[in-house]
Amino acid sequence: MIIGDDIRKITLLDWLENDLLMPVSRLEPASSDASFRRYFRITVENRQLIAMDAPPEKENIAQFIKVAEMLRPTGIKVPAIYHRNLDDGFLVLEDFGSISYLDRLNQDTVTELYGKALASLFQLQSHSNLMNADLPRYDEALLERELGIFEEWFLNRLMDITISPELWEHVRRLLINSALEQPVTCVHRDFHSRNLMILISDSPGVIDFQDAVIGPITYDLASLLRDCYIAWPQTQIEHWLQQHHNRLLQAGLIDCALPVFTRWFDLMGMQRHLKAIGIFSRLHLRDGKSGYLKDIPRTMGYVLAQAGAYPELSDFYQFLLHNVDSAYLPEKGI
Repeated sequence: MIIGDDIRKITLLDWLENDLLMPVSRLEPASSDASFRRYFRITVENRQLIAMDAPPEKENIAQFIKVAEMLRPTGIKVPAIYHRNLDDGFLVLEDFGSISYLDRLNQDTVTELYGKALASLFQLQSHSNLMNADLPRYDEALLERELGIFEEWFLNRLMDITISPELWEHVRRLLINSALEQPVTCVHRDFHSRNLMILISDSPGVIDFQDAVIGPITYDLASLLRDCYIAWPQTQIEHWLQQHHNRLLQAGLIDCALPVFTRWFDLMGMQRHLKAIGIFSRLHLRDGKSGYLKDIPRTMGYVLAQAGAYPELSDFYQFLLHNVDSAYLPEKGI
């Protein structure tokens, strides 16, 4: 098999064929993401598997394994791990195929697909054993660092603008305090249409879960319903939000009224979207992955909608509206 001069790919193939004695007849890129991980689809005796390449100096493959083993008993569908090589940073995984929710979502499919996604999210939230999870906490320090990505990479570096320390401190405190007052659960952190896979049975398959934490109960719900890669009407979002609120309430996972839950959801989503805008900017400026810039206007639209809806964020709303380049604002306003 000719695979060029990619040293890690050569090392991966050597491990597969010589250590695992797997007769690999085909190895091709399956996907890549915003990290340093790569995925290859391999064919072994007419069976397709996924090989993960996660350089040990840049990625924590042991954390991926730990979270996968923790999530499996919750009932959500995560890929089986067949072989592991922690020293070199390689795994052989179950192949969930190449069709994500994002590939199939439209007005005709969204009700069924989101129904299954919300059921899967509820399984995660209701069946996770937090006492034995051994996951990092989504604490104040982590929330601060994430918001710092927006300030540094989007405002300062991409836009070349600054925000007054007083205004930025006000925004940070509002968002962080709202996050920290919520009940906690297992948080996937990227529970959205690109990480939910359509399977023949037991959809969705859930991937990219290695950064899971214990954190605010609305975080994954905001990731799903206010997806950075696809948007839905506000009335539909409110319907899903109310359904999930009722489900959590009946399970005893929350005891708050819908308006309180909605505020948590809105402000948690805003924190996530500010972080995402910063990450998209960093991927462009630092890593040369400029394709994510096209997702900033949609994501900024969410931020503006929430900043405009809450009076205590009106100054931040005006700051964004008058300082952010029009290329990164939503085309149809807010």
